[in-house]
Amino acid sequence: MIVAIVTFRLPRPWSVAEAAAVFQSTASKYLGKPGLVRKHYYIAETGDRAGGIYFWRSKADAQACYSSEWKAMVAQKYGSPPDILYAEVPVSVDNIAHTIEAA
Repeated sequence: MIVAIVTFRLPRPWSVAEAAAVFQSTASKYLGKPGLVRKHYYIAETGDRAGGIYFWRSKADAQACYSSEWKAMVAQKYGSPPDILYAEVPVSVDNIAHTIEAA
């Protein structure tokens, strides 16, 4: 599994309520996205950065999502281009299912 942490700077700080409203407007686009296991939107405590934490089955799945068109949409919608950090997930702890999974 791959985690991708997408971050973008906001032109002005947002409240959690503002972020939730905007993120609700895009969330349905990710339902059924090939290779996407889970996505969490986030807003920094300072409100000046936001983004998503994505869990993907593979890096190829992630890269297929993060096309040049997607990056342009993010830059236009949020006011700055996204920064994407990819990381391997060797072990996951799930406290809801009470499981530990290894890669």
